[in-house]
Amino acid sequence: MVILLVATTTDTASIGPASALLAMPGWHPGPSLQDAAVSFVNKDLRLIKLDNSLVEEDHLDKRWEEATGELVDEVIFFSKHVASSNRPALTVHPIGTPHVGEGEVLVAGGKPGWAALPNPRIGPWLRLLRTIAESHKLSPEFEVTLEATHHGPLTNSPTMFVEIGKLLPLISTEEYWRRQDAAEAIALSGKDWVLEEELLRETGAGMNNLWEYFSDICHLLSGYSLPMEDPGQSKTQINTEAVHGTWRDAIKVSFEATKSAFPGGEVLAHLDHKSFKSWQRNAVTTFLVEQNIKIGKASDFS
Repeated sequence: MVILLVATTTDTASIGPASALLAMPGWHPGPSLQDAAVSFVNKDLRLIKLDNSLVEEDHLDKRWEEATGELVDEVIFFSKHVASSNRPALTVHPIGTPHVGEGEVLVAGGKPGWAALPNPRIGPWLRLLRTIAESHKLSPEFEVTLEATHHGPLTNSPTMFVEIGKLLPLISTEEYWRRQDAAEAIALSGKDWVLEEELLRETGAGMNNLWEYFSDICHLLSGYSLPMEDPGQSKTQINTEAVHGTWRDAIKVSFEATKSAFPGGEVLAHLDHKSFKSWQRNAVTTFLVEQNIKIGKASDFS
């Protein structure tokens, strides 16, 4: 079993951490995919350099297996991050488009109603990256945070993205994508693959910055990932079927993906109550109970 690390030459925030990793000892040239991508080998790691947008690289894990005969255990993509925040960030997140309905436009890969298996390293990597950012004086300039599930590509193995980015009207985002210190922090966080394992896993719904409470963090569904149509009736006793939208499907597919990624683990949902209107919170809570999905509190994860 091997771990795929994936970067693209079209993205400076992607190739920076890959180059920093390759500067560490132990790497040697590896096999090529049918599309002539360059790869490098270091023990059970396989670092692939592509020339295309990462969200277009569907089923890269299966393509690697077919080309090399090596089974892929997990996939980690290095990428740029773009957000409306005025603070540069180092982010980690799972992938998927669970909120997209059939016939809706996919703007960044994936497929309707799909969530990838979340990579078990998301929580440990996030905590380690935060420690490294502090020790390398990147904090508080850079925020280290979990990002919501929101794009492709399609994968079959547990997957995560690790990103560098910023968006400011007057400052070039490219400046931060090229930051060598940020690239080296990500490379250092990926250097030690013996990360701690936790028994408690969870799916977060409507969370913002609550990741520090959790042992491990899997799918995070932000408000736009839970499309809910106001039923326009008394909202004290809501029948969940009266609240239209793809929110139920988004919760179910994210929960099932998390269960599959952590067989035997306890999967909890966490709701950030401040992110919901009362009728939305009531509908989500009722649906979770109907689905026998346990709702955790912050104290459950401390």
